Amino acid sequence: MDGDPAVEPELDTLSLILPLPYRVAIILVLGVWAWGLNLHYLAILKIDAPALIKYPSRPSSTIPPHHRRTYRLAYTATIPLIFFILLFWLITHGSPSLVVKWEILPQLYFFLLIVLFVVPFQQLSRTGRYWFLSTLRRVSIGRIAEAQDGKFGDILLADVLTSYAKVLGDLFISECMLVSSGSSSTNKPDRSCGGQYVVPIIISIPSMIRLRQCLIEYSRVRKGQKSVSTGWGGQHLANALKYSSAFPVIILSALQRGYDPNKIGMSETGLFRLWLFFVFLNSFYSFYWDVAKDWDLTLFSSSAERNNLEHPWGLRRHTHFHTKEMYYGAILLDLMLRCTWSFKLSPHLDHFNDLEGGIFVMEFLEIFRRFIWIFFRVETEWVRANRGPPLDEILLADYSGRSDDD
Repeated sequence: MDGDPAVEPELDTLSLILPLPYRVAIILVLGVWAWGLNLHYLAILKIDAPALIKYPSRPSSTIPPHHRRTYRLAYTATIPLIFFILLFWLITHGSPSLVVKWEILPQLYFFLLIVLFVVPFQQLSRTGRYWFLSTLRRVSIGRIAEAQDGKFGDILLADVLTSYAKVLGDLFISECMLVSSGSSSTNKPDRSCGGQYVVPIIISIPSMIRLRQCLIEYSRVRKGQKSVSTGWGGQHLANALKYSSAFPVIILSALQRGYDPNKIGMSETGLFRLWLFFVFLNSFYSFYWDVAKDWDLTLFSSSAERNNLEHPWGLRRHTHFHTKEMYYGAILLDLMLRCTWSFKLSPHLDHFNDLEGGIFVMEFLEIFRRFIWIFFRVETEWVRANRGPPLDEILLADYSGRSDDD
């Protein structure tokens, strides 16, 4: 089959080296490493992230800290991944026909990864994996715990899922190709596998989850006893609107990918301009929320608040990171990575997001953005828990009188 023209042209360079299932696996494992780094650095800053998310405490001081157990799990997942990739390269040695044939290897790794998370190995952060799976089970249907039962952990995990939305879409495509007749999960990704709208629906699920959580919190506020300190729940509706703004972007992206003027009734240019409007709205609304609500920074507050001499310009009074430049750097990085869609506006990079390599890079950058975001989101929650929320949070807080969600 090495010279079969039906197979050879189908594989781009990246798919020859790292087929889609391996790319998905790499992003998943990187997420475990990133969480370990989050826990580690926050512990150095004396921020007890496990306590904030109601993570099971260590029963004994002889048990390694949470970040070390997370590193151990990440290490255990990484070694077989490297082994399976090297074995794949050794067997296929760049032959497209062999790459397509040996789809069993990445699928075996996926099976091993499931075993690592499900089987209760004591040495691989058993309580941490149990917390993750139980929280994921609750979050996956849009539920959210009460504040005292780990609401912040539910919010954090659901927000992480929004960053993994495209990765989840790729995972579905990989498994869809695996079970499709005449196809292979290691072939060039068929992004219409399962139908034109199945993948967009999967990508939208994390935003649907957060939308439902916001509406649940709004309902809790409305049912509770209202006062000046509890507010009327407007912030939860504003947050719900933020997640809703992702749906037009997802729908219009799907329509652009399978553009048919007879069905859409709009020119391709008009469709692109409509997509551009909604992606601009979603990106800058989300960026504003990251800075002003998730991180409680005063960059978008009134001039008096922003220029308050009690804190550096645009930041806040109580901070835990060592320099103000870390906050400014995080703001700039968040803005840049929220706007990666701007590649489509460049005549030289307009197809970057449509290439397999470009898609992989965009997914990696979004996970990196979320990794940085978690540091400042958890630090903000720690400040609220120990110093109290800022005034605007008090006026819009939930029924318990304390803002645990942004």
